[in-house]
Amino acid sequence: MTTTHKTALVTGANKGIGFETARQLARQGFTVWLGCRDQGRGEAAAKELAADGDVRFVRLDVTDTAGIRAASEHIAEQSGALDVLINNAAIALGDQEGPPSTVGIETIEKTLDVNFYGTLRVTQAFLPLVRKAEAGRIVNLSSSMGSLTMLTAPGQPLAPFGMSYAYATSKTLVSTLTGWFAVELKDTPVKVNAVCPGFNATDMNGNTGTQHPSEGAKVVVRAATLPADGPSGSFFDAAGPVGW
Repeated sequence: MTTTHKTALVTGANKGIGFETARQLARQGFTVWLGCRDQGRGEAAAKELAADGDVRFVRLDVTDTAGIRAASEHIAEQSGALDVLINNAAIALGDQEGPPSTVGIETIEKTLDVNFYGTLRVTQAFLPLVRKAEAGRIVNLSSSMGSLTMLTAPGQPLAPFGMSYAYATSKTLVSTLTGWFAVELKDTPVKVNAVCPGFNATDMNGNTGTQHPSEGAKVVVRAATLPADGPSGSFFDAAGPVGW
């Protein structure tokens, strides 16, 4: 099953934005590894995307270091290198959220374990494969909710989204991680960027989002397929740059 086509890994890709990102990359000719922690859901999602291209399930729980290592070894055996790594897997514990004065420490810890530490674990494990690609791309899904610029802007533009301190903080850290990796890899062909996919109707927000996940996936795919003169260490959405 070794392929000479470009390969991509999308974490948390059995539904929502990750699923649509996998679909769009497959349609562009990528061999897409669909990461999912549940084998049944992951295999079903990969099967559903079979008509769109070469989509393969790989079991990947971003909180399981040993499992991440096993997934990286499997992809290395099958694909040799990884052209695109997309850190999409995330959680939002809405019913347990709140402002920093009241949110539970356990809620913050659970959220960071998936959204921040999960992104770090996966990136550390797969970076050697990304380095083997001709021009690797790493895309971290962040959010404008994690933007300190927007948080402190006049008029409080984030106010309509409520006080979700744990989730917002996890995305602030993801954006910070993006910048640090971009600096570390600045003398390589690897580009590392963060994107905000917008307010999509997904299970994470009870499907209250204002756009279909396929729209959010477009900005993810754009970052995943940047040309050689594209940016690295940037944070952008469909409209352009987002303030850190």
